[in-house]
Amino acid sequence: MTGPRASDPPLPAIQSVERAARMLGLFTVEEPQMTLGELTARMGMSKATVHRYATALRNAGLLRSAGGQYTLGPRVVELASAALAGLGVVAVAGPYLERLVLDTGETAVLSVWDGEAPVVVRVDANTSRLVRIIVSTGSRLPLDSAQGKVFRAFLNPADPDPELERVRRDRVAHYGAVVEGIGALAGPVFQGPEIVATLALVGTAASIDADPKAPLAQALRDAADGLSTELGFVDPGGRES
Repeated sequence: MTGPRASDPPLPAIQSVERAARMLGLFTVEEPQMTLGELTARMGMSKATVHRYATALRNAGLLRSAGGQYTLGPRVVELASAALAGLGVVAVAGPYLERLVLDTGETAVLSVWDGEAPVVVRVDANTSRLVRIIVSTGSRLPLDSAQGKVFRAFLNPADPDPELERVRRDRVAHYGAVVEGIGALAGPVFQGPEIVATLALVGTAASIDADPKAPLAQALRDAADGLSTELGFVDPGGRES
């Protein structure tokens, strides 16, 4: 393979795409809207340049502006839906989440790793409950969440942290401080040798049993193992549930 020739023209479009992507990446669940001034400060460019990028993204439907605030536009939702459809685990996880809800009565959550943190990609709630626990698709979860612990444990199997070693041993992680009175239990989903997702149960602190040998943890492991098997995972160690 040869590198670019000296006569090759520069590629300013590549830089433009990178800057546009960086601007879109500034918006998060925790900070869904920003002013032009805030965007300018975050991007480290002139206000005029940031305004040109924001205008181009708005014309493409990737940003929208109202009342002096910019937010992600409707086109982002379409792209996110297409991205999720391309994730094999999302395509086949539905029945496993539905069964978890039926078997446990709790909210079932599927999350994937975005390179830095777990992101919720599907939520199945118990619709028969008078009061429901709402978990938003697209939410980015902290690294000390139940899902974060599972990803950290299996993405870095050499990490000697005692808590992560317990997660690897039990194939389940507990987090009791989602919000006050709410807890979560999560387990790993594998495709081949790699972890690709986590299944989690979210409920009241009283209903989410932290004991890895309790029926709730066993139901979660069974669902995660079933989904892993459907994705082609074969446990080389022949582990037992």
